[in-house]
Amino acid sequence: MNFVTFEPVYEAILADFGFDRADDERVRDTAADLATPFPLGRLGDWADETVAVAGAAPCLADEVELARDADVVVAASTAADALADRGVAVDCMVTDLDKNPETAAELTRDGVPVAAHAHGDNLPAVREWLPRFADEWTLATTQAAPVGPLRNPGGFTDGDRAAFLADHLGAGELVFPGWEFDDPAVDPMKALKLDWAARLLRWLERRRDERFAVLDGRRADADAALREILGEAFARDAADQ
Repeated sequence: MNFVTFEPVYEAILADFGFDRADDERVRDTAADLATPFPLGRLGDWADETVAVAGAAPCLADEVELARDADVVVAASTAADALADRGVAVDCMVTDLDKNPETAAELTRDGVPVAAHAHGDNLPAVREWLPRFADEWTLATTQAAPVGPLRNPGGFTDGDRAAFLADHLGAGELVFPGWEFDDPAVDPMKALKLDWAARLLRWLERRRDERFAVLDGRRADADAALREILGEAFARDAADQ
C-alpha cells in the first residue's frame, strides 16, 4: 500500500469523523522530529508466514491458540498484554499510545518492534512516549502522507493498521484472533471506528485475494462503502477477483 492509493480512503475517514488533516500532519511532523529511520528488515522475514493480527476484544481469551499457532504475532494495543498473560510472545505491537504505552516502551527496550502511531489527537502522548522508546525498535507511523522516518502502511485503527503492515511485509496468510465488530458496550465513536476497520480489512482482503473469516456477514456493507469511495478503482478491483 502506498499513500497515493490509500489517500482517497484516508480523505473519506477524515470526512466521516470530522477530523482535520492539518492536525494529523502537525502531530506527524512532531513524531518525525523525535523518531529515527526504521528499516523494515528489523521486523524479520514475514514472507509466506501465517501472521496472527491479534485484536484486544474479550474473545481473545478464547482464541489465543490461533495466535500461539501462528508463525508471527502482531498485537494491537492491549492485546499485547492479554497475550503475554497467556504465555504468547508478540513479534510486533501496533499502538497509537492511548492505553498501554508502558507496555510498548518496555517491548522496545526488550528488542521487540513497536509501530507507534501519530495522529491528530495524540500529540501529548507522542511527545511523552516516543522519547522513552528504544529508537532501534520503534517504527513511527502516520495516517497522513509519510515524511522523514515515518511510514504509512495503510490502515486506521491499531488492528487494521497491523493487518496492512503484515501485508506490506509479504505475509502469506492473515488470521484474526480477538476481533469483535459488534460490541454493544462501545460508544458511538468506537463503533464507527470498528465499522471502518471492517471496511479496511475488506479492502485488504480483496487486494490480497484472500478470505478473512472475521469478515463473514460484513462484506456487502463494506463493499457498498468502498464502492462509493473508490469508484472505478473498486470496479477494476472487483473485475480482478
